[in-house]
Amino acid sequence: MDRRSFLTAARRTNPPAPLVEPTAARTTSGVQPYQGPWTQQEVVHLLKRTMFGARPADITYFLGKSMTAAVEELLTPTAPLPSPPVKEYAETNANTPDTDVPAGSTWVNSVNNDGTIQSRRRASLKKWWTGQQLHQDRSIREKMTLFWHNHFATEMVDVSNANFYYRHQQLFRSQALGNVKQLVYDVTLDPAMLVYLNGRLNTATAPDENYARELQELFTLGKENDPNYNEADVRAAARVLTGWRVNNNDPSFPSFFTASRHDTGNKQFSAFYNNTVITGRTGDQAGVQEINDLLNMIFAKSMEVSRYIVQRLYQFFVYSEIDATAHSLVIEPLAQTLRNSNWEIRPVLLQLFRSEHFFDVANRGAQIKSPLDHVIALCREWGVVFPPAAEYGDAYGMWNYIQGVTITQQQNIGDPPSVAGWPAFYQAPQFYQLWVNADTLPKRNQFSDLMIGNGYTRNGKKIVIDAVAYTQGLVNPSDPNQLIREVTERIFLLPLSQQSRDQLKRDFLLTGQDSDHYWTNAWQTWLSSPTTTNYNIVNNRLRGLYKYLMNLAEYQLC
Repeated sequence: MDRRSFLTAARRTNPPAPLVEPTAARTTSGVQPYQGPWTQQEVVHLLKRTMFGARPADITYFLGKSMTAAVEELLTPTAPLPSPPVKEYAETNANTPDTDVPAGSTWVNSVNNDGTIQSRRRASLKKWWTGQQLHQDRSIREKMTLFWHNHFATEMVDVSNANFYYRHQQLFRSQALGNVKQLVYDVTLDPAMLVYLNGRLNTATAPDENYARELQELFTLGKENDPNYNEADVRAAARVLTGWRVNNNDPSFPSFFTASRHDTGNKQFSAFYNNTVITGRTGDQAGVQEINDLLNMIFAKSMEVSRYIVQRLYQFFVYSEIDATAHSLVIEPLAQTLRNSNWEIRPVLLQLFRSEHFFDVANRGAQIKSPLDHVIALCREWGVVFPPAAEYGDAYGMWNYIQGVTITQQQNIGDPPSVAGWPAFYQAPQFYQLWVNADTLPKRNQFSDLMIGNGYTRNGKKIVIDAVAYTQGLVNPSDPNQLIREVTERIFLLPLSQQSRDQLKRDFLLTGQDSDHYWTNAWQTWLSSPTTTNYNIVNNRLRGLYKYLMNLAEYQLC
């Protein structure tokens, strides 16, 4: 079943048949530098994968650069890290209200262990995070933050402490393009992770295997190696990781090591790790020393670790399934680059996004948008204007609405369903198709219908797609043929046939007539005489057209 057929089938009562694993190479392109054309189509593909949507201004900007320079800039964030979330919530029913934090000031350095306040802060953090995606800088940073959030998945509701979780997602944002090994080390001692996978409860007398297992299975090695680590290795790693705790009362020093809780015995590992023995240590530095030994041992399995990390990147940014040809021509050379760069992630992404394989037509429109890609990109691409961050009450309220929409479409930022992340990024054979079903597809259409229609109003402020303003930004909006071609090439990765474009023109811009002047005259009349009547004529036609386009199956692809 092809991608469009799947989307159409999602409206039916019966689920689609399972996909069949490919028996032949989907494409034979590799990581050699892309030498093809650099047009709007290539720019849109690159932006939709590395950012949340391709805004018209960004398309124009990167069209003025070479492909090499465009990728370089996207992988070189220059904007400062965003200002932290602020107190925009009420303190109602809090036993210990955070009166030390004035309204509109950040709460991230304020200690408060009241359950109500922490619930307010968690909600505030999710709104703020949504706002960062909506107003991201012109780089891959926010998309990589989401990638690492899914890779090292934790659930905010289980961590509970919003101060910890702010540090957690800022770790991914600040190290988005950094060193994988260093990031694994930092995640290991991150207070949110210590809470989520019970690292804070892991002691010599009661070892907890949760993090030790996921460190190997989900974060570094994967579970498909043959041979692979075993249960004894999980137990030994758990012993290495004993003694770490969290401090709810000191945001500048939230995780610490207690030597008396640490297992000081030697830790024996299996033949998979060359029968390595990590020497048990005592004293205040024992925890750090043994973690370094553990990570050195794991990353010494460099083939397995590099392949696994690269495969996760590939499935997130390129395509869900990896056949033998893609493994040989793409995964292996990228894994080699990761090893050669001493675990730096940026060289891998540079090679990937400049490759023939990435720009292969088989990889364009090959993903079904995640809810975040659908909702955030829709707002960005169609120019929805949000209240400025300085008006924090209105801004956070609108961001909260957008975040709520993604929840109804089954992607709750900060709360993936499990430590494995969202199934659409890893679960064969459906992968991205899990995003679309009989429940979520109508909700996607309802959201796009609302935004091109009356919009969403809160406290007298409205977020809505201004169809006329958007159209004014086109090269030649008075020509119905150019209008439809430019809009569809911006929002679709799969081309529409000329017959389809002609039908759209007749049905919406020409209101059933055959002559182009029915649109050209209407547009030029409005420009020369912008009365309410003339505005409504062009606005109603454009809204009908754009609503229809956003309801097409092709709009769900990126």
